[in-house]
Amino acid sequence: MIPVASQATLIYNPHAGFDDWQEHIEDTANFWRARGWEVTLRQTEYPAHATELAAAAVRAHHHLVLAAGGDGTIHEVANGLLGSQTALAPLPAGTTNCLARDLGLPMPASGAPYWLLDASERLAAGAVHAMDMGGCSNGRSFLLWAAVGVDSRIVERVEPRSRLFKRFGMAGYVAKATLPFLLYQGSDTRVSVDNESVEGDMLAVIVCNTRLYAGGLFNLSPHNVFDDGKFDTWVLRGRFSPHMLMHSACIMAGCHTARGDITRLSGRHIIIETERPQSFHLDGELNRATPITCTVESGSLRILSPQGAPADLFEQTGVALEQYVTHNS
Repeated sequence: MIPVASQATLIYNPHAGFDDWQEHIEDTANFWRARGWEVTLRQTEYPAHATELAAAAVRAHHHLVLAAGGDGTIHEVANGLLGSQTALAPLPAGTTNCLARDLGLPMPASGAPYWLLDASERLAAGAVHAMDMGGCSNGRSFLLWAAVGVDSRIVERVEPRSRLFKRFGMAGYVAKATLPFLLYQGSDTRVSVDNESVEGDMLAVIVCNTRLYAGGLFNLSPHNVFDDGKFDTWVLRGRFSPHMLMHSACIMAGCHTARGDITRLSGRHIIIETERPQSFHLDGELNRATPITCTVESGSLRILSPQGAPADLFEQTGVALEQYVTHNS
């Protein structure tokens, strides 16, 4: 049984996803209240507001922050929790939800959002782990990926999307991304990971902390571990979009690790330099501009992994939520 003093903040982004799930957010809060939690509801109102709300939850000594939204909302909340003992519990309510997919949580469905209650059920029976994050030279940290290249250009041209456009889901995103994808040209880039460097024309450089990428279309790093103290950095070589199409097809087929024009580097310290300054994105949030330096911040985020998550996502054994709350009360 969860101790009576357990406190949580439920942060939700009313603009995430495309269904009217927000009107049922109180049901999700009541689920946790019925299990002994004192839950404070907080709605985001502007960019980076979720970071402020998460940091406020840390100052209030809350044990848990439930984050209902997409990967962008998760990114903001994680930045507010970084280095604290307050654990992040992701509630998938966006259009892609890559972190939630990696964790095996149920995805949003049309109609009444029973998936939020299902996700809550699994999270309540889950365990808290220490997860790595990536600290970047612009002062922000990422939970999922840092990327330079064609997908950063796509983020620059596609976001922000309206709620109406989000109703088309991944198909709508792909349609809107087609033109910037086709027009993008790779550039001379240098990537250094620890003591190893590669240089040449590159269409994309993706630093991965998780397994899935591009809305879950790509299982880019299928063996990634969330707490191993290193990141996979994928270098996709080439100059023009047909080459990127070949890369994409190969990644979807799972044969990208055998291609000579796709390089995987693994390490703790990553530097990406481009011939001309380029935008980059952190967890799908656009930033400006290269060069960028990223360093693994080992175990800097507490995350609540749900019951049923893949057993090999973490090297270290987690602590059951009830025990975690008792220990930190």
